[in-house]
Amino acid sequence: MRTLILCLLMLVAAPPVMAQDATGPITTQNTAVQDLAISQRMREIMDELGDYGDVTVTVNEGIVTLRGTTTSMVEALALQPLATRIEGVVAVRNEVTETTDIARRLNPAVARFTARLEQLLIFLPLALIAGLAFGLVVLVGFAIARMKQPWERLAPNTFVAEVYRQLLRVFFIVIGMVIALDILNATALLSTILGAAGIIGLAFGFAVRETVENFIASVMLSFRQPFRPNDTVEINGDQGKVIRLTSRATILLSFDGNHIRIPNATVFKSRIVNFSTNAERRFRFAITVERDADLRTTLALVNQTVQALPFVLPDPKAQAWIEALQPGGVELIVTGWIDQNATSLALARGEALRQVKHAVEAAGVMLPDDTQTLKLVKESAAPAIQRPQATQMEDVDAAQDAALTRIVDAERSLDSTEDLLHPDGPKE
Repeated sequence: MRTLILCLLMLVAAPPVMAQDATGPITTQNTAVQDLAISQRMREIMDELGDYGDVTVTVNEGIVTLRGTTTSMVEALALQPLATRIEGVVAVRNEVTETTDIARRLNPAVARFTARLEQLLIFLPLALIAGLAFGLVVLVGFAIARMKQPWERLAPNTFVAEVYRQLLRVFFIVIGMVIALDILNATALLSTILGAAGIIGLAFGFAVRETVENFIASVMLSFRQPFRPNDTVEINGDQGKVIRLTSRATILLSFDGNHIRIPNATVFKSRIVNFSTNAERRFRFAITVERDADLRTTLALVNQTVQALPFVLPDPKAQAWIEALQPGGVELIVTGWIDQNATSLALARGEALRQVKHAVEAAGVMLPDDTQTLKLVKESAAPAIQRPQATQMEDVDAAQDAALTRIVDAERSLDSTEDLLHPDGPKE
């Protein structure tokens, strides 16, 4: 066992011996002059290469033996193919090892560092010129982007104008990079930079997909402007008056006075109902009459009553039709048209319903109730049927709804708040 361990230690401590036969036939004659020539030629090559000062060359019978140390094993292994290329070499025995002298091994690194420092000093003036050219181009681009005109004239709002400015800044940055790299004679690097930027941009776009989608929707909505401030709209089931359009959301004021913030991506993809686009607007309500009533006469009476109201437009005309048979009677649907800029829709609907109820009851048509009541009366004291008296017309002026408009105007008067909507801007 002890003998085996000693053999292993000797194998580990022994220097590597590498032999490789030279190509070609081995001659039968060999002289000391040829061995000396091989040895001298090998030393000349090592002296020219450098870093082989501690390596010795011995040639005997055409066999080259290399001994000594180098700063790295790469240099040691590089000697063998060189020796085999010398004419007359039969074989090479490479016993060169890596030195353990730390200072000697650091010398090549110091030399490389010094060479790179010298290259940097030579390259620095050219780099400064390229940097100055890049900075000058970028400054010119940013100065043009800060100008109000023509960007605010070309864009429908300040948000889109800022988008134009950002695109202009990016354009001048790219132009500056091209000029700087051309000065450095490194234009081939530009494609690599742009390719890496494209990959990073694609990955970033997937990571913030919803934010990017919302941003694009904001730009498209600011161009299209499907609504204007104070318009009454319905978006994704939410109704209210439009306060403003920001770069992130559309803000509505509900009829209860609450703020509703809807992301612009949702607004862009949703069904938008704009009740303020047309001044004419139809109100609608249902009324139930008894089954025994003369429905033809009742419908004509309802139409005449609604059309006679002063706030109902003559065209389109008011309409009434039978909708369904309900357990309590016959359901009628009544509609009429108003100018919503002059008349409140809610008040007009309520007043029309009141006047129709009065007219129907005055004609002797009963309006059934789902609840059943039992009245006990004496035969001799049966009361006479009383006809309802005419009622005075209620005020349905649109000024009744001005409170919401004032709230919206107060919200929009805040100068510090972003808004992409313009009352005079193009509307889809």
